[in-house]
Amino acid sequence: MTGRLKQYPPSLQFAAFVGLFLLFLVLYIFFLAFVFPAISGYSLTTLQSELSSAEEALHPVSPKVLGYLKLTQFLYTLVVYLLPPIFFAFMVDNRPANWLRIDRKPRFLPIILAFLIMLVALPFVSYTGDWNHTWPFSPELRKMEEQTEVLTRVLLTMPDISSLLINLVIIAVIPAIAEEFFFRGVVQRLFIKMMPQMPWLAVFIAALCFSSIHMQWMDFIPRLLLGFLLGAIYYLSGNLWLSMLGHFLNNGLQVVMVYLYQAKMIKTDPMTSTPTEWYIAALSLAFTIGAIWLFDKRTMPGEREHNHRDDFNDNIESIGK
Repeated sequence: MTGRLKQYPPSLQFAAFVGLFLLFLVLYIFFLAFVFPAISGYSLTTLQSELSSAEEALHPVSPKVLGYLKLTQFLYTLVVYLLPPIFFAFMVDNRPANWLRIDRKPRFLPIILAFLIMLVALPFVSYTGDWNHTWPFSPELRKMEEQTEVLTRVLLTMPDISSLLINLVIIAVIPAIAEEFFFRGVVQRLFIKMMPQMPWLAVFIAALCFSSIHMQWMDFIPRLLLGFLLGAIYYLSGNLWLSMLGHFLNNGLQVVMVYLYQAKMIKTDPMTSTPTEWYIAALSLAFTIGAIWLFDKRTMPGEREHNHRDDFNDNIESIGK
């Protein structure tokens, strides 16, 4: 089966990838509904009830429940977002690491510039989040968002260094790898192949998918912008490691800041939104555009083209294998 999909057009490849994603999603739901309760003694409903009871009684969630919540989060990311692109890469090319663009080490300067892009963009992203929160959402949707925030706070409970390291793996490392494989490595790549004359539109649509699939509409715009920035890093560099590192920085920074707040090393709660001034957001946007321009100029010639062209000879040879 290795490389069998390479002979088909990008639209059919994309349809195959969506089918693969749905298959793994169904497998995860089956595991959560039948296998997980049998081995843990908890159903997802029971875990949610335990979480609600702890919130109402104003006491911490038990370590056992917290551990199972983290386990389900870890397995969700692994099964739903990491396995489909890995299987797809094997199905579409006999060199899956090359197809995903993880076969080359990133250079030092692009790593620094990718980090710079993500850092200087944070105030502007935060500003768009403030605006996003003013949208006329229904009370039901706002309540769902509040429940998601409660779950996030529970997952980010970190009384010691070991819990910090575990959260960095679950919330920063694994999602950075899995979601970049999924959205940039496969979805964005296929969209660019489907619309080669409009690559930036393809980057935007992939970011739109990235933000939509999280189903957190009060943070839809900031996540869309972050997805676009990660897509730009991948498109301009032709190296998926760089967008992974940028993704890890964004998620990991949040985890570390929450830990520092809980350890009373900083006074401001990073999960409490404070309005960003418009002029700071404007400066952030200008610096972000400048950082992207510099990143583009420092990209080695041919990297972008190498990332998105098809090897015609490989396509011909793959037919009939």
